[in-house]
Amino acid sequence: MTARRWLHIVVAVVVCAALYAAYSRYFSPDRPAQDAARTRPGVPVTTVTAELKSFPVVITGLGTVQPYNSVTARTRVDGEVVKILFKEGDIVKEGDLLAQIDPRPYQAAVDQATAKKAQDEATLRNAELDLKRYQTLALQNAVSHQTLDTQVAAVAQTTALVAGDVAAIETAQTNLDYTHIRAPLTGRVGFRLVDQGNIVNAASQTGIVTITQVQPITVILTVPERQLSELYRAMNQTTVAAAVYTPDGSRKLADGKLAVINNQVDSTTGTLQIKATFENLDNALWPGLAVVVRIPIRVLDQVVVLPQTAVQHSQQGLSTYVVDDKQVANFRSVEIGPGDNDNVVVTKGVAPGDRVVVSGQYRLQNGAKVTASNMADGGVGRRASNE
Repeated sequence: MTARRWLHIVVAVVVCAALYAAYSRYFSPDRPAQDAARTRPGVPVTTVTAELKSFPVVITGLGTVQPYNSVTARTRVDGEVVKILFKEGDIVKEGDLLAQIDPRPYQAAVDQATAKKAQDEATLRNAELDLKRYQTLALQNAVSHQTLDTQVAAVAQTTALVAGDVAAIETAQTNLDYTHIRAPLTGRVGFRLVDQGNIVNAASQTGIVTITQVQPITVILTVPERQLSELYRAMNQTTVAAAVYTPDGSRKLADGKLAVINNQVDSTTGTLQIKATFENLDNALWPGLAVVVRIPIRVLDQVVVLPQTAVQHSQQGLSTYVVDDKQVANFRSVEIGPGDNDNVVVTKGVAPGDRVVVSGQYRLQNGAKVTASNMADGGVGRRASNE
């Protein structure tokens, strides 16, 4: 076979290969699927860029407002209520007269005890004069020593009677004073529990009125026992601030301070009660009101803070997706630290500068192509900075 013939064969093979390739590219039945795969858009997601921020660690819990002190004013003597001297809902000061019991029987008892004391004092003076005379006669051996000793005993007995009369007067005067029922503390009075004209007695459990001290006022809340050491350490270092908000957390009601950590943990629930106090000068807090309490403990500096929605919870643990430069979502296992309702500190698995998926991740798998739009950076850590 000549060289020219071989050349013609090679050219024919090359032309056939080219024609087959062109046919496969433009007329193959799989071409529409291949084109669709190349043009199919990625999964739409929203991302946020991880940055180092300061994050305040805040203990948050539901609390109940309680009065600083609460006292039910009761009668300590029996009798008829002749006067009611307070108006329901008013603020009364310590020592203010609230009600009066009919004082006449008790005034009579004071007068009777006073008269008895005067009688015994007269008897005592006479006995003392007789004793002086017997002592003079005894020196002259005009009376026996037995008579002298009897008179000495009579003086001592009458002296004891006078002392008993003094005590009886004090008791009667105390009962008379008890007919004036006074406020034991400064606070707000509630509903009247008895009306004028009622007969009251000291043994009754029904009082006259309940007084609650609301300036200052307290809030009791329950926190998990795991937060005890951090709370205790913070209280030993400085005054721990506390703030109360409406139940939906939208409006602050008052600023105060943490006052007391209860002396025991409830072993059945694993919780601990703490008390915070507030001046409440504007009466924004009312006994029995349900509130949200936020207690800042410390501030973490230069930590990665992400929205709570960026972290997925599953049986395999905590995870998130990070989008790389090729718009591919990569699965990451993460570890987290403190958080609040909006944000959380990520301690492992995400580095500053990573683009983290915050919405749309439930449609993702590792290595999936995405179409990412960035979330405003101001959305991360916004709540934390307000607190």
